[in-house]
Amino acid sequence: MVFPHFDPVPPPRRRRFKAIPVRTLLPNLITLLALCAGLTAIRLAIEAKLELALAAIVFAALLDAIDGRVARMLKGTSRFGAELDSLADFVNFGVTPALILYFWGLHALGSVGWIVALIFAICAALRLARFNVMIDDPNKPVWADNFFTGIPAPAGAIVVMLPIYLGFLGLSGGLFGTWMALLFTLTIGLLMVSRLPVFSGKRVGKRVPSEMVLPLFVAAVLFVALLVSYPWQVLSVGSLAFLACLPLGWMSYREYQRKDAVAAGPGLAVDGEPASEADTVTGPAVADDTVDPDRPPRLN
Repeated sequence: MVFPHFDPVPPPRRRRFKAIPVRTLLPNLITLLALCAGLTAIRLAIEAKLELALAAIVFAALLDAIDGRVARMLKGTSRFGAELDSLADFVNFGVTPALILYFWGLHALGSVGWIVALIFAICAALRLARFNVMIDDPNKPVWADNFFTGIPAPAGAIVVMLPIYLGFLGLSGGLFGTWMALLFTLTIGLLMVSRLPVFSGKRVGKRVPSEMVLPLFVAAVLFVALLVSYPWQVLSVGSLAFLACLPLGWMSYREYQRKDAVAAGPGLAVDGEPASEADTVTGPAVADDTVDPDRPPRLN
């Protein structure tokens, strides 16, 4: 007679998923909302509703500006959120602006317009990939957090559509305006992948003096009211002001480098270039046995 076999050890329970804190979900929800706005902007551009498409891009840029700050305030940063944010930025600020510009006027230039739209989207992808690689650089000085390397993707997406803003204001149009828009799109794309230092503003807004709270509220309300009432004027002025500030960021970056070079000691220089005589402290001449006394002094 065969008796059934009973295992005295009960089977292990299936491991349940670990509960996720709500504070880590909120930043990701904001990022997903921004992604939905960017995808909706593509549909609106296809339907020739450019005003609403641009509004969706601006809304996505505003959400992108707060999702990281919300994550840091709630201590809800995660690797998943960082990857999701990069994917959303590529769609919202790389693919969507390129398609909007193509549907707006670059399609009139045929394959050339499409190629430039592709280049802009690819530049956005490369810029975001470089940002993810450089963010954990241990050799980066502390002051480098004040700068981006190249124009950031959200700012590039807003600025690159400047020809459309001017078109709504009646300041551009025709084939000449389309060719200018093509060159402008190509320039902004290349600036995104360039090594140009750009003010980041990451350290702005962490602490607000008590006497500036009410003026800050008034300024925020005024900005939103102007953006809603005069969107093309505000976006045009903002884009031009951003472009005008690019040289200031470069000069400030060079000044930080110069101070580091001076603090490191004489003979060192900015970007590996030899320091000038004015930047070094000269001391007594030291005899060099390798110097040929028969040669003129300037050739030694």
